[in-house]
Amino acid sequence: MAYTWDNRVAFVVRFLYDIDNNGYLDAHDFECLAVRACVLEGKGDCSSARLAKYQHIMLSLWEEIAQLADFDKVPPDYDGKITIDEFKTAVQNSCVGKKYDEFPQAMKAFIESNFRMLDINQDGILGIDEFRYDCVQRMVIEDIEIVNDAFNNLLNDDDRRKGGLTLGRYQELFARFLGDPSENTQAVYLFGPLELA
Repeated sequence: MAYTWDNRVAFVVRFLYDIDNNGYLDAHDFECLAVRACVLEGKGDCSSARLAKYQHIMLSLWEEIAQLADFDKVPPDYDGKITIDEFKTAVQNSCVGKKYDEFPQAMKAFIESNFRMLDINQDGILGIDEFRYDCVQRMVIEDIEIVNDAFNNLLNDDDRRKGGLTLGRYQELFARFLGDPSENTQAVYLFGPLELA
């Protein structure tokens, strides 16, 4: 159940976008995501130039998501909020069955910036240490071996030779995480051992 498409999309909302954990997406989440991305990529530093870059990326992402997903934007129903179900419908319409290059532009910018945040040592490879660090920040982990297993299940032979995921491979897996309804894809492990969202 944890690796179903519905749960994977709910996971993205809950653990990647809904930063204030109120159960829906709004502009506030993306304002906070800009600050988080700036600090994480800067390893504590948050220069005004980097912050401006991330504010642009996250505001564009919010506007794109709102355009695709906020189905009650006509007054008097407009609330400026996107529910998990609205987000699922938007992902269904704009991502399922599509390759990374076909994804909405702002979503691609988010995916690329997310990779840069995860690549702590900035070597262009998301290795197991960085993968573990990301997983334990997001969820309760009782046994590190389940994180190790998720990472190993995620990799193909080329990834293993390189020591982890390149940006191109991360983009491909992220696209499959959202765009492939099957539970039998390596991409289900992209964010570690999933729990029900």
